[in-house]
Amino acid sequence: MRRGNLLERKYGDRSDWKRIIKREYTQTYLDSTEFKGYVTLLKIHHVSNPLVVQYDQNRICIVNNGYSWLQHFPIEKRHSVTTMFNSNGEIVQWYIDICHSIGISNDVPWLDDLFLDIVVLPSGEIIRLDDEELENALATGIIDHTLYKSACDEADQITRLIKSNEFKLMNLASGHRNILLNQSSINVVEILNKQLQLEDVDEL
Repeated sequence: MRRGNLLERKYGDRSDWKRIIKREYTQTYLDSTEFKGYVTLLKIHHVSNPLVVQYDQNRICIVNNGYSWLQHFPIEKRHSVTTMFNSNGEIVQWYIDICHSIGISNDVPWLDDLFLDIVVLPSGEIIRLDDEELENALATGIIDHTLYKSACDEADQITRLIKSNEFKLMNLASGHRNILLNQSSINVVEILNKQLQLEDVDEL
């Protein structure tokens, strides 16, 4: 959602995504030595049609029935990482949004997008996207030179960390997904228990 002449604000629950017909969403806040911020999990049960992206010769399905997207919103950082899992729980790609800021509204985390993105494939290939969009944003006055430089510097730094295997969020994704999957299962059990309690009351 782009607000006037401002940056596009992207929400963790992706509630406006019409492609997803049936979904399940959960989130949590983590504060550890490895990560501090919000983590969201979007479980995609049913879609109107799969989403396939192409990078040179690589065609990769990133949305389909049974897929899930885990997104990290680190506090006071200028990036957010979405890890995309297929129906077997295998990572198909990491997608890194370079952003101006991260926050939360109505209990849902968001980022203000700064155009540049970095894709990392399980093979180790690193793909930088949307340089032209960043240039156009500067030329049309959507961003100034300070934000332009901030986006470029952040993308360059993250690329260096990925190449040296020091970008920790990629390694945390599977473990954090399991945390949210367990949390989701607990929530379902709690709902079922409440329904049973209500049924018992009705019978009295």
